[in-house]
Amino acid sequence: MSDEPTEPPAPEEESASPQAQTTAVSQVANESLAQMLDRHTAPGVLCKTEGDRVRCVACAHRCLLAPGRRGVCKLRFNQDGQLRVPFGYVSGLANDPIEKKPFFHLYPGSDALTFGMLGCNFHCPFCQNWVTSQALRDRAAGAHIQTVTPEQMVAAARRHGSRLMVSSYNEPLITAEWAGAVFQQAKAAGLVCAMVSNGNATPEVLAYLRPWMTGYKVDLKCYDERHYRSLGGSLANVTNAIRLAHQQGFWVEIVTLLVPGFNDSEAELRALTGFVASVSPDIPWHVTAFHPTYRMTEPRATQVHDLLRAAQLGVAQGLRFVYAGNLPGYVGEWEDTRCPGCGKTVIKRTGYCVEDYRLTTAGRCRNCQRLIPGVWPGQPPPPPAAPLS
Repeated sequence: MSDEPTEPPAPEEESASPQAQTTAVSQVANESLAQMLDRHTAPGVLCKTEGDRVRCVACAHRCLLAPGRRGVCKLRFNQDGQLRVPFGYVSGLANDPIEKKPFFHLYPGSDALTFGMLGCNFHCPFCQNWVTSQALRDRAAGAHIQTVTPEQMVAAARRHGSRLMVSSYNEPLITAEWAGAVFQQAKAAGLVCAMVSNGNATPEVLAYLRPWMTGYKVDLKCYDERHYRSLGGSLANVTNAIRLAHQQGFWVEIVTLLVPGFNDSEAELRALTGFVASVSPDIPWHVTAFHPTYRMTEPRATQVHDLLRAAQLGVAQGLRFVYAGNLPGYVGEWEDTRCPGCGKTVIKRTGYCVEDYRLTTAGRCRNCQRLIPGVWPGQPPPPPAAPLS
């Protein structure tokens, strides 16, 4: 683009900023973070008993825990035959535009009260939220927590005018029981609930969350099994979860952080976007810019031309809604939603700001009346679901 500045600013990631971090809970001198967090737990339900061991099914690691042992996430543990799971606190809490998650087809232009806890079941060297996600693995990390109830979270959302409640910042699958408790109250109050996840999910955790949760954003980090293993996960587990979430009726959007030299080859991008299109060509795919951070400081930062190349490959593989993100104002129409029927722009954006909105309340293009897939502000939120028995 001829009018682009030559040096875009560093991209802003979906993360809990220092301003979003909540007030610290006082700690006993010399008490470890793990010991403190163990006091903020409740009995888990996403598990199966196998003798004196407990099989956790909150994520695809499916850890089998003997008494006293912890899972890969280091937060879920077997205490005398009972699975204990994180509960009753937040580490990050902020009222953000839903576009920051990013969700572009889920109540665009709305605010989301976004909360996170601590811990992760991956250990990505480029993690933007490592202070919270790696708090139990990395001595340099150290996040604060604040105790809170689901009712207080819903009250905060109402005060801020939030339309959505979103679990993000750390890996929310490993704190799914807490997310479920918050979502149940939030949905009863008319809020739309969503999760921002690495996608290392199980059928059990998706079924558990489905009564309350509408949106599921997955970070599809690459399309190479060896690279996924280096991050602590499995490509097959993530792709299987994406298929299952779509089949179960979640509104799914997918994000890939484009890291030069790691996941940006043409062959890998074609395979990745071809997979997404095979699930549904209507799934929005966001390709976002990397900048050196945490333990991955050697690759260069992603440039505008990298994002545009990847976006064009996604379209060539049949995806109807492709977005280039994290460099607002530098990627032109790739921030906008265009109608696949007539080609008109139906949502114009710059960064997290919706500048023009040309959909009907039913989610149709005002020019050609084609239905644009998504969950739109003019539509009522799904009715509250009954509690799980």
